[in-house]
Amino acid sequence: MIAASGLAQSGGPSFWIVDIGVSLIAFAVAVCWPGVGRTWLSKAERCFGRLARRRGLSVLAVGAAALILRLAILPWSPIPKPFIHDEFANLLAADTFASGRLTNPTPPMWVYFESFHITQQPTYMSMYFPAQGLLLAAGKAWAGNPWFGVWLSAGLMCSAICWMLQAWLPPGWALLGGALAVMRLALFSYWVDSYYGGALAAIGGALVLGALPRVMRTARIRDGLWMALGVAILANSRPYEGLLLLVPVACALIWWAGKKTRPAACVCLRRAVAPAALLLIVAGMAGYYNYRVFGNAFTLPYQVNRATYASAPVFLWQQPRPEPVYQHKIMREFYSKWEMGDFLYARTPAGFLNRTAQKLGIVLFFFFGTALFPPLILLPRALRDRRMRFLVAAGTVYAAGLVANAWLFPHYLAPFTCALYALLLQAMRHLRLWRRGGQPSGLALVRVILVVCLMLAGLRLCSEPLHFSIPRWPTMWYGTAPLGLPRAHVLAELEGCPGPQLAIVRYAPDHRPFDDWVYNAADIDRSKVVWAREPETRDSLELLRYFRGRKVWLVEPDPNPPRISPYPRRP
Repeated sequence: MIAASGLAQSGGPSFWIVDIGVSLIAFAVAVCWPGVGRTWLSKAERCFGRLARRRGLSVLAVGAAALILRLAILPWSPIPKPFIHDEFANLLAADTFASGRLTNPTPPMWVYFESFHITQQPTYMSMYFPAQGLLLAAGKAWAGNPWFGVWLSAGLMCSAICWMLQAWLPPGWALLGGALAVMRLALFSYWVDSYYGGALAAIGGALVLGALPRVMRTARIRDGLWMALGVAILANSRPYEGLLLLVPVACALIWWAGKKTRPAACVCLRRAVAPAALLLIVAGMAGYYNYRVFGNAFTLPYQVNRATYASAPVFLWQQPRPEPVYQHKIMREFYSKWEMGDFLYARTPAGFLNRTAQKLGIVLFFFFGTALFPPLILLPRALRDRRMRFLVAAGTVYAAGLVANAWLFPHYLAPFTCALYALLLQAMRHLRLWRRGGQPSGLALVRVILVVCLMLAGLRLCSEPLHFSIPRWPTMWYGTAPLGLPRAHVLAELEGCPGPQLAIVRYAPDHRPFDDWVYNAADIDRSKVVWAREPETRDSLELLRYFRGRKVWLVEPDPNPPRISPYPRRP
């Protein structure tokens, strides 16, 4: 028998409590003694301002800082292991693309390999749109590990946010927004410490919103191409949320073009040809991908998989579908009990209000958190500013679209991330002018916010030796404790065994469907380790006969540590 390693969890105080405590103490000092540290904070601000005036260098510096700092902390915050269904589905797409294929043929034993968010028929492939898979494939081809695609996207996201903010705010505030993105999103959040995605869609949204005012000012081809690239990224990563963002952008462009005189309109039309051509090329490639994977150019990812397995719709106005036939209990538990129960609850008046409050909490804690709560007090004043009117209108459309969704995770808001930072920074500009008893308390508060973020990042880095526990909720800002390690340990042990291996997974009756272990590479038959489900309604003889050249193991994930033993063969 092989004894798999377990996952040690810290039992110390929650880092969320540390976050609140450090923030409150720092803010109290700034309000009561605004002169503390004024000299060195003023010097740091002047250096910051000199860099901010060099706009191109600022964009590069923000991205480079995100990439260098994340690499520097790898010894303490190592490359993550996949854990949630979405991560394994994206990794399947990455493995497929890195192998030079758009999809994979349906495996002969596909019934034993069924898993969440993976389509088995008409082809074997992730159900998600291809952008995240392409990014992970690039990391795998370039550096040998798909996480480096995530790492690169985090740096590009910070640069794109800074570039977007430069179009809406003074350069110093744009650089501050980029720095906040580095500390809050690019070091510890699950956008960089998982394979979900998030950073890529944030890049798309930043390119669109950063190009919009530039196009309206100069109508340069370069800015139109940046916008078209952003649209292409959104269409192939988070198309629904991208549409919520693009509708107000399109309305703004139509309104702007309608005010142009005929000569100016003709010039703008000629300059729009190149961005339009780029979008047509991307649309054609997406249609070809859909044709190869799903058999029809107009069949979108999600459609086949949701029609095969899910009975709960995504949007609250839709009606549930009849329950399909499930081959495995864990999939029935997830789709018919958890998803359907959550959907039906969200459609009740009390459930709708509760879910809406939860969604608001996700936005507040993930994107702002305790460290950035003080500026939100002046958010109503910032929302009335003329330069923010479009972002407020776009945010209203975006929020209405997300309220209609039965579920919400922070990466659903990724396309609007840069706009959230723009609104936050505008509120900080108002806060900076606040004076208490003739003292510049607002200025001290704004300066101390960056210091608090730096302090919390350092404490998060030392969370393990300080025995801080990292909660998954309510804040995912600082990521989570390492996940997916038990499966990764078992996989490593099986890969160390001589010859090809077959791992048949047996769950306990009370196993939670979110922790699934049955995920495979793109080419299952040639994999060193093949994961399969123990059949519930049929004998495993067919599976054992097909993989008769492999050493067969029974894997039981639920004991601590997980158990691995030779699979009991029958005559």
